[in-house]
Amino acid sequence: MNILEMRRCLGDTQSEFAQRYNIPYRTIQNWESGLRKPPEYILELLEHKVQEDLINKKTVIIPKYDSQKIDLPKRTEYRNYLDWLKSVNELIDEPVVYALNQALMCQGMFNGYSDEYLVWVYGNDELKRYNGVVVLGNNIDDCYVENHCGLHCTNFNRTLNDSFANEDILDMQGITEALSKYYFTHNETFNGIYVEPKYQKSFKKLAQYAKEYYDNNV
Repeated sequence: MNILEMRRCLGDTQSEFAQRYNIPYRTIQNWESGLRKPPEYILELLEHKVQEDLINKKTVIIPKYDSQKIDLPKRTEYRNYLDWLKSVNELIDEPVVYALNQALMCQGMFNGYSDEYLVWVYGNDELKRYNGVVVLGNNIDDCYVENHCGLHCTNFNRTLNDSFANEDILDMQGITEALSKYYFTHNETFNGIYVEPKYQKSFKKLAQYAKEYYDNNV
């Protein structure tokens, strides 16, 4: 694929594509216009990254409120997070796998925020017609999916890895609380957790925060 084809596959603007891969915006413009030609090895590396991100998209921009989109039920109008998520699920009414904070809610690992706005999912891009819905990817293997209270969500290991993939824009409070609870329920260990090698450094840092959170709340 050329640069334009890669960008269109992701559905990114030139600015979003540049930000996603830390490439100067002007460079993307020059490549697409033919004014400059990227080295072959750059094309190969980028295509590999694009293919990865088509499965697990790393969101670079939090969606802003759009009056033309459909509003989700308000979290503050529901007694607990599960009732709210079930209401969201009924409104969406199509296959969806909840990720990140919503996955932690399904698992009972995180109570969420009273002013919850963003809903992280794997599903069809058409879900972006709802305000606050962030689509991480269109496909996810069944081995990463669990069913809790009738809701499908990513398992804890996938949720943890997704959080590191989106760490720059994600409020990590939820995953910190969840990791602390995991530490407590697994005899003060992190046994059973798998983190991709590229996220090991981030995990060690977060694990320390989770231990401190646990120590301060026991």
